[in-house]
Amino acid sequence: MAEQKTVTFIITRQDGPDSAPYEETFEVPYRKNMNVISGLMEIRKNPVNAKGEKTTPVQWDMNCLEEVCGACSMVINGVPRQSCAALVDELETPVRLAPMSTFPVVRDLIIDRERMFDALKQVKAWIPIDGTHDLGPGPRMPEKKRQWAYELSKCMSCGVCLESCPNVNDKSNFIGPAALSQARLFNAHPTGEMNKSERLDGLMQEGGISGCGNAQNCVQVCPKGIPLTTSIAAMNRATNIQAFKNFFGSDNAH
Repeated sequence: MAEQKTVTFIITRQDGPDSAPYEETFEVPYRKNMNVISGLMEIRKNPVNAKGEKTTPVQWDMNCLEEVCGACSMVINGVPRQSCAALVDELETPVRLAPMSTFPVVRDLIIDRERMFDALKQVKAWIPIDGTHDLGPGPRMPEKKRQWAYELSKCMSCGVCLESCPNVNDKSNFIGPAALSQARLFNAHPTGEMNKSERLDGLMQEGGISGCGNAQNCVQVCPKGIPLTTSIAAMNRATNIQAFKNFFGSDNAH
């Protein structure tokens, strides 16, 4: 890489949600330790393609540039990942960039991740606390439990796990691995546990945990190393127990 003066980017572009995708090639000045976003910034600064034709700047999402926000997800050389953490020195060239195909394209590399947030609503991935008055300190979580729960809390809704999952596509309403793991996170919380059955019922709805085919692609691509397959196994067990409780009566029945 160090001997090259330029880096070639082949980018799958799309002018709008209903437009046909097309590829456009760009030559970008090489710098040591540059990431994919550095290349995109160079293209935005001088939107001229490899043919020397003036074109529109490539559109993409980004925010933190520290692999924390999840906004800059895209498919890089066939692998869904964060473009801020993708170093050009470690990539095969030409570098091929494309939007994640699991989500509707807004423009170029920008996608609409609404289905992820709808999935979080389905499993009630929050803790309902009335903030109008001081409730005092909440119950403490044992340290051992807190440690593995913290790993689940690293999810940044980047969508990479959904992109890699063969069961998440336009013919399926499967909510995907991220929401399953978030249900486990909030059910593990001492306060969130009060609404545990509601989250499990959400997982048992159409598009829920039964849509998982156990491909295990999700855990391989997660940029935060979240144990997604462990969460899915735990939620499988929990939903089975909840199904028995729903059939035989109230959780509080003795």
